[in-house]
Amino acid sequence: MSSSTSHSTTDQAPAWVVPAMRAGYAARGVTYLILGTLACLAARSGAQAKGTSDAFAALRGEPWGLAMLWALAVGLMAFAVWRVIDGYMDLEEEGSGAKGLIARAGQIVTGLLHAGLGLTAARVALGLGGSSGGQGGDKAQSLTSWLITKPYGPQIVIAIGAITCAAGIYYFYKAWSEKYRSDLRASPVVEKLEPMIKAGLVAHGIVILMIGGFLIFAGLTANPEQAGAIGKAFETVRSQPYGQILLALLGLGLVAFGLFCWIEAIYRFVPRRVKPGTQSLATRINAKTARKAAERAAASADPRTT
Repeated sequence: MSSSTSHSTTDQAPAWVVPAMRAGYAARGVTYLILGTLACLAARSGAQAKGTSDAFAALRGEPWGLAMLWALAVGLMAFAVWRVIDGYMDLEEEGSGAKGLIARAGQIVTGLLHAGLGLTAARVALGLGGSSGGQGGDKAQSLTSWLITKPYGPQIVIAIGAITCAAGIYYFYKAWSEKYRSDLRASPVVEKLEPMIKAGLVAHGIVILMIGGFLIFAGLTANPEQAGAIGKAFETVRSQPYGQILLALLGLGLVAFGLFCWIEAIYRFVPRRVKPGTQSLATRINAKTARKAAERAAASADPRTT
């Protein structure tokens, strides 16, 4: 969208929201770059693909790994704060209608999930967590196990799985509709990277959709062992025919998603903190499309071209 509309001082978002957002997207990008790279390496070597906790544990053993873990913990918590404040204050102007409230609720849930990732990074940095020796889904299984024992627990697990699947489908829609263009400042560089952005969104959507499917199946069978996180998604992909190739492609897609998060860290803007005259990528591309259409119409109407 074009962001030339200015807001009153009282209507603007707090100034600290923007650096929190940028730090958060940067940390999120690093996380997915690590996960995607490890998935590609696992596809090549035949080793077990690592989930988030195991990926953080692998990072801890590298030079500067401990410092990186603390930076990720802080950055992911910043992303969590940004998303929760975003949803609560409606910083992206989703509105108070049913559709807007659902979008804002999704922003808050996303924030809470990334708060969990930030805490996981901090625990690994402190030596309190890490390699689960499994598919990175032990926490998902333990939480599902606890929830299933509660009244209407299986139904709640199914509902959470359905919401998660809907979130995964939304990433497909975001890639197909090119909705992300409205959130980014106009840039020729970003415009050239759009194929990578779309591949990253699709890959992330696949992972989220699979995690939601695991939860639905766990609720239907009342078996928490069916639940799992990104590590289980990786292993499920690799167990399919041509699984190593599929896992490598999924890993590359998550690397692309991580790079897209870095693009967001640099080019994303908050509508209620935007500077007057800021042009979105959507506005730039729409203007180019309209200009080319006008040029074609003028050329076809010119008798000298016939």
